[in-house]
Amino acid sequence: MHVELPEKLYYSIGEVAKAFDVNTSLIRFWEKEFDALKPKKNAKGNRKFTPADIKNLELIYHLVKERGFTLEGAKIHLKENKKETLSNFEIIRKLETVKAELLKIKDQL
Repeated sequence: MHVELPEKLYYSIGEVAKAFDVNTSLIRFWEKEFDALKPKKNAKGNRKFTPADIKNLELIYHLVKERGFTLEGAKIHLKENKKETLSNFEIIRKLETVKAELLKIKDQL
């Protein structure tokens, strides 16, 4: 899944949920479950996600939603194989981007 977000320093939870096409409650739940997610909170308690948080969310989304890991399985996988998982995920993201560009070119022909 390729997430389309504008270049910003902080993203609201609504923007993030819309980009991932999930409910905001799922994002809040994942925040409690995974230590890698640490959004900033303002005085009112609103969550602001940094681009680093978005990358972590993409990885968690990939493991849980696309590859079908349970939450416990995803936590263990991230703790044990973080570097390998990140490199595989980066390769998959780049290949999906290339595929999307090729499909765009095909449609233009």
